[in-house]
Amino acid sequence: MKNDKIVIITGGTSGIGLATAEKFLAENYNCVLVGRSEKKFRDLNFQTERVKFISADVGDVESCNRVVSETVKIFGGVDVLINCAGIYVDGAISFVTEKTFDEIFATNVKGTFFMCKAAIDELIKRHGAIVNVASDAGLHGNYFCALYAASKGAVVAFTKSLALELASFPVRVNCVAPADIWTPLTQRQLELSGETVDDLAKIYPLGRIGTADEVAAAIYFLASDSASFITGEILNVNGGAAC
Repeated sequence: MKNDKIVIITGGTSGIGLATAEKFLAENYNCVLVGRSEKKFRDLNFQTERVKFISADVGDVESCNRVVSETVKIFGGVDVLINCAGIYVDGAISFVTEKTFDEIFATNVKGTFFMCKAAIDELIKRHGAIVNVASDAGLHGNYFCALYAASKGAVVAFTKSLALELASFPVRVNCVAPADIWTPLTQRQLELSGETVDDLAKIYPLGRIGTADEVAAAIYFLASDSASFITGEILNVNGGAAC
């Protein structure tokens, strides 16, 4: 089935971003994946012309503008923006340096903000949608996670505010807040900490952690016409942890 809709996915070459790209491709979207490593994209070996890659650091404002302008040149517009690019760091506040603070906020907050700003005009033309990826940490905080939680809390507040600002156009703005999700990043964290995935699973009523595909399905729903009367919403994908 032909679909002329176009989605930009930052952080689209791994983890939740990659699962999201695969979901939108399955729904016949044209996809632009944004990341820092072109090699990582090439190694994915997508066998379709409906997916393109743009190398960019979303923490740089001009790069955000370039991503949107190049997407328009390639596919003709933007229907959906998914802000998946993010950096995770944990540890006590005593060990947080200014450099780490700036890096986290540059990607998680500044990148999300300025990708939205860059895409707004194109999204208004198509009555499009934005889905930001926050975290459960941004809703209730996590132990030894103050910096990351602060950045994701900013994404939550930004989502709610931007949803109100763009509602009259109409452009919908929503957010997903995943808990522990099985991704390469989670795998590396477990290796460093000595914990197991079973240790993580114990805190969730459903008895397991989530998958990237499950978050991607939530993202797709919020971006789709099935959620046409939903904006400013923060959708928890957390296995019942906040029930």
